[in-house]
Amino acid sequence: MTPGATLETSVERFAGGSSHLETDTLAVEEPLELQLGYGALNDRRWKSISVTMRTPGNDFELAAGFLMTEGVVRDPNDIDAIRYISLPESAALEKNPRSQERWPIESACNVVRVELTPGVVVSLATLERNFYMTSSCGVCGKASLLALRAVCPPRQRNEFRFDISMLSSLSEQLRSSQDIFGKTGGLHGAGLFNSAGNLCSIREDVGRHNAVDKLLGAQFLEDKIPLSDRLLMLSGRASFELLQKALMGGIPMVVSVGAPSSLAVRIAKNFDITLVGFLRNDSFNVYHGVDRLTGEARTGGRVEASH
Repeated sequence: MTPGATLETSVERFAGGSSHLETDTLAVEEPLELQLGYGALNDRRWKSISVTMRTPGNDFELAAGFLMTEGVVRDPNDIDAIRYISLPESAALEKNPRSQERWPIESACNVVRVELTPGVVVSLATLERNFYMTSSCGVCGKASLLALRAVCPPRQRNEFRFDISMLSSLSEQLRSSQDIFGKTGGLHGAGLFNSAGNLCSIREDVGRHNAVDKLLGAQFLEDKIPLSDRLLMLSGRASFELLQKALMGGIPMVVSVGAPSSLAVRIAKNFDITLVGFLRNDSFNVYHGVDRLTGEARTGGRVEASH
């Protein structure tokens, strides 16, 4: 049984100069180790490629979404199986057993192994995430974009149109559908909307990138990538990494409640993704793709990032 997504704790709540004991609900945060099995049937190999802090739940989607958005797999048929690995089994196969001591992986449901179909070619350089550098690495944005262009799937012309009057409803739809956030106030949300402004799918996690990986992983496993007819809504800011994931998923439009980074805007412009930020009711900034927003014209409030 997988760990729960929430747990209760006792807190001393202060208000108005007095305090009293209450029960509070917390969002669970636990490590998830992602392992990859690959190679020929008679020469199977495995590699531990990532440890991420996540909210338990939808772990297989998280694993598939991570591998898809990192460019390790291109087709759901590349994946033969996804399963949890028990700690004794994991430790027995670990070439460096002491690496297990670095993380408090207490549950058998905190280690997931993705078995690739025999014959799928695996780039070890890709597994080490050397094919691009994120904005946190201190490497120039130009190098990041060039590396990203080398691994991203071919993109079709962006034909996605969205009625500007429906933008104001997206935040509330996402927020009202975040069940765990409603209990804890501590999770990021990511949702997919269609061109009519209807919420089609949502995932939550303590990590904003994990929420997106879970969301896209579910679509990938159902062979629905590229998502050329969907909008990605983010409950927080729009970073380079999240725009990269949208790009890998073939998403034509990204809307965020918070600010986009400078490199996120450059991705939007380089790969022609409509990007909206600072969405607050009927107030927002369009950083790229304003011509694809239909309906009543707006004046003012438009921001173009500097180069």
